[in-house]
Amino acid sequence: MEAQNQVECEEDKGATGSPDTPTQAAEPLLDTDLVNGAGDESTTGPASPATNDCDGNASDSSCRAPSVDPALPLEEERADTDAKGQEKENGESSSELEQLDQHQEMKETNEQKLHNIANELLLTERAYVNRLDLLDQVFYCKLLEEANRGSFPAEMVNKIFSNISSINAFHSKFLLPELEKRMQEWETTPRIGDILQKLAPFLKMYGEYVKGFDNAMELVKNMTERIPQFKSVVEEIQKQKVCGNLTLQHHMLEPVQRIPRYEMLLKDYLRKLPPDSPDWNDAKKSLEIISTAASHSNSAIRKMDNLKKLLEIYEMLGEEEDIVNPSNELIKEGQILKLAARNTSAQERYLLLFNNMLLYCVPKFSLVGSKFTVRTRVGLDGMQIVETHNEEYPHTFQVSGKERTLELQASSEQDKEEWIKALQETIDAFHQRYETFRNAIAKDNDIQSEVSTAELGKRAPRWIRDNEVTMCMKCKEPFNALTRRRHHCRACGHVVCWKCSDYKAHLEYDGGKLSKVCKDCYQILSGFADSEEKKRKGILETESAEVSGNSVVCSFLQYMEKSKPWQKAWCVIPKQDPLVLYMYGAPQVSELHLTEGKEVMRMAGEAIRQ
Repeated sequence: MEAQNQVECEEDKGATGSPDTPTQAAEPLLDTDLVNGAGDESTTGPASPATNDCDGNASDSSCRAPSVDPALPLEEERADTDAKGQEKENGESSSELEQLDQHQEMKETNEQKLHNIANELLLTERAYVNRLDLLDQVFYCKLLEEANRGSFPAEMVNKIFSNISSINAFHSKFLLPELEKRMQEWETTPRIGDILQKLAPFLKMYGEYVKGFDNAMELVKNMTERIPQFKSVVEEIQKQKVCGNLTLQHHMLEPVQRIPRYEMLLKDYLRKLPPDSPDWNDAKKSLEIISTAASHSNSAIRKMDNLKKLLEIYEMLGEEEDIVNPSNELIKEGQILKLAARNTSAQERYLLLFNNMLLYCVPKFSLVGSKFTVRTRVGLDGMQIVETHNEEYPHTFQVSGKERTLELQASSEQDKEEWIKALQETIDAFHQRYETFRNAIAKDNDIQSEVSTAELGKRAPRWIRDNEVTMCMKCKEPFNALTRRRHHCRACGHVVCWKCSDYKAHLEYDGGKLSKVCKDCYQILSGFADSEEKKRKGILETESAEVSGNSVVCSFLQYMEKSKPWQKAWCVIPKQDPLVLYMYGAPQVSELHLTEGKEVMRMAGEAIRQ
């Protein structure tokens, strides 16, 4: 019996541990063990009807099932882990699917946007062709028919509409059919860059239309006001439904605005287009071509406006200045005051700043409009702008050029800053364009009253005003109204006495003219140092022999000064300076005396008569 029970117990145990055992078979075993308190102690009581036969055998340890209890949490933990892993896998899969869906949705959105842009291009092109057809086949043809009846010249109609027929033919016969065909094939060929790249070069024809647009608009206005037949035809067409209650001028504006529209749509198309798209290169190249055409049209508009302004200035200056040139561009103009060097007065002036020069103008009396005369034309090459400070005259600044230096007074501090900014930016642009910038612009507020030695005679100096000094800036002798008057050195601009300015030198900025300079500037310009001067020489000193060899007339004459007896002198009237009579002691000596003005003319007349 015990052997049989043991065999049955082992069979039951094997059945319990088998993975094929159903879960319902394990649950009674679990409940029995927990109720009977299976453990290390023996159980001697009668067997429970719910237990196996082996549960009642106390001596057989193999009949106990203590391993069943610890197996429960392991199975539950494994089950929980499996469940969490499954949830994690399901979560990751869901996240990946969501990202994939988002990517797919984004891709579809970009594709849809590209389709919308291409479709917008097509729709706007259809509407634009209708406008071109209205201009070409309705307005142009009707007005040309009326012109052929002799109401007004047909040439005027051609000027108004320019090459609108060619533009209309290009869009209606080439660009629009290509776009319509491509949109029908969009599912298989989603691209427009290749079409635009092929046809965009023809958009350069807009340059002619845009160039004459301003004149065309003005012509429409004048003919509408002066020619009733022209006005009647235009108004009759404008009443039609196809015009949409818009004027002829409004429809004429559309070709001017069309090229920028292409540029905008294509830029938007490129932003949505992936860089690896097969349409990328074509779209990029077509954008470059269209942008060039747009800039060409805009440039034509700017040139027309600029030339119109130049013509107005040309008339304002009495048609005397040659400024009507496409290369000239007006930057700034306006009234300003000029501070005089010899006194404390301020004179009204007018400045015209161009991209290559500054016109310094003075007003002149005129019954019709403002008229000015150009006093000085100052080039931008080497021009310097310096902000100055004057207690008596606020808002002043200095314009220093090779031809002339001007000290100017603006109407306000803001006006002064605007002028300085405009001048400086124009100078910088000029030097950058021609790459001739050599001197750094002064950044401090000090007045650059002196010209450097290297630029002496090449740049017009700033003249020191008479009221700023009380003594000669060279010999330090005080000035007075009779015996020591003020003079300006044309080379450095210093105020000096007559003794210190008794020299002349050729100044490059003044066209090589012989001008009055001080002693220091004369030494620099001529190359003579104090040690080389054996004696102080007179103005325009030349040897008598040199002058006599190139003269109008030369001979001995008798001359007499007041309270002095007659004296004999060798007199020469040179060819290069016929208003000056040179008087020497002999034909081979240096100059003794120089007379100018009326006395020269009188003595020259006597010499010629003799």
